[in-house]
Amino acid sequence: MTPRNFPRKALALALSAIVFAAAAPALSFAQAVPAASMQAASMNGSPSKLVLDNTQRVLATLESRRAEFTRDRAALSRFITSEFDAMFDREHAARLVLGRHARGAAEADVKLFGDALAENLLQRYGSSLLDFNTRLQVRIRSETPLPRDAGVRVASELLRSGGDPIPVDYLMRRVGNEWRVFDVMVEGVSMVQIFRQQFDNELQRKSIRQVAGELRSGQLRATAD
Repeated sequence: MTPRNFPRKALALALSAIVFAAAAPALSFAQAVPAASMQAASMNGSPSKLVLDNTQRVLATLESRRAEFTRDRAALSRFITSEFDAMFDREHAARLVLGRHARGAAEADVKLFGDALAENLLQRYGSSLLDFNTRLQVRIRSETPLPRDAGVRVASELLRSGGDPIPVDYLMRRVGNEWRVFDVMVEGVSMVQIFRQQFDNELQRKSIRQVAGELRSGQLRATAD
């Protein structure tokens, strides 16, 4: 059961924080994808197939190891971090969040900020995945190219029993031979844009390294509420 006061954006971000956690454990690829989209989505390595495959595997693990993760939050943290690292393009997302502040910034500082933001998000939202029923379903609505060959947008919906669907879109790009997520849009609102607005004032007054340090220490908190 979803906690009564858990914001819809925070729910979707908690699911997205470990990348694609949105489908019921027993949901098959054939059930989740409309017949008209089956051929395109079943292409080896397609972003849509990655969304579905990863959601099934991740939520199946959360369900099967729920008791263990409840007792051992360190094990949950390791699991979440490994999933996040495998699929999220931290440095590209960090540059987008930093926006104009990234111009001329050292690569090491951008990486430091990206790592600190990811850790802050996972600490804030990761454990909340145990607080609600993970038996959700995902419906893939479309997979479309982004302008200027920037990647693809996989549009999906989180289907909840007794609740309205929550639109969640994943923006992905090729990194070598892999597809990586660099932004998540919940109900049409970009998480990158939310965090860019959230940290802009801080970055006007402080260096990227200082803001990263405050994210790591907990003085600053990334929030999707």
